Amino acid sequence: MNTKSSPRAPQRSRTASPNRRERAVDHRAAAAAAPTFKPIHTRRTFEEICERIREQLALGVLKPGDKLPAERELAQQLGVSRNVLREALRSLEMAGVLRLQKGVKGGAFIQQGDTRRMNEVMRDMLSLGTISVRELSEARVHVLDLVVQLACAHARRADLDALEANIARTELATKEGRLLDRVECSREFYKLLAASTGNKVIAMIVDSVTEIHMRFVYAKVASSGVAMARLGEKRRQFLVALSERDVAAASRLLRSHLESVQRMLEQDPGAMSLHVALADVQPGMRR
Repeated sequence: MNTKSSPRAPQRSRTASPNRRERAVDHRAAAAAAPTFKPIHTRRTFEEICERIREQLALGVLKPGDKLPAERELAQQLGVSRNVLREALRSLEMAGVLRLQKGVKGGAFIQQGDTRRMNEVMRDMLSLGTISVRELSEARVHVLDLVVQLACAHARRADLDALEANIARTELATKEGRLLDRVECSREFYKLLAASTGNKVIAMIVDSVTEIHMRFVYAKVASSGVAMARLGEKRRQFLVALSERDVAAASRLLRSHLESVQRMLEQDPGAMSLHVALADVQPGMRR
């Protein structure tokens, strides 16, 4: 048997090229930076129940107003305890999906869509610092620019009549010195304007940003008694432009008004403080 060592390979064949060395280093660096994932555990039972009910909504099997099977029957169908089922139903109630009603005719009913849930999410994001008051105000201006464009294209006669009636209430509230009621008219004005676009998603966004913004206006008016001058007149000028489908004029008029409101608020730093936006203010309009 030949025990001689085989000839040594040329040195260059054992030495990695510079590019190969760089790739090896890059690979080791990437491996060191890669995240470490922990094993996934089975989700909690009540979460699976919520998902099953949401699936039935997505499939159209369940619709707003429908009543879920009785608690005992539903628990049997799902193979869960009634306590776990109640936990899931309460979770869906908090999410705005269900309405839980007690009594002989009670039960769990599928809710109609409710934009208040989105409003609460927006307030939570403000509270957590995810978004700022400045970002909210800026977004509102740009979103309303889009609203004006869509409203000029899609507003129906009934939408214009509703805005006209709102302006009449605004003028009456101004004449009688009911400035806080007039703030509520403004809240309704933007809701009606958003609805005239015919786009429910945009209407929800407008409702959420307006709901918080109007808190600042309400607090400012309540504390100082100061309100925007010639509001009814400005609203009528805007409505004329909207009725004539004049996007440029309507956009210019609304943006000018929004900028005036912002300047009024910024004159009083306290009016734009975060606690005002997060305060539990639920003013009601008195007609």
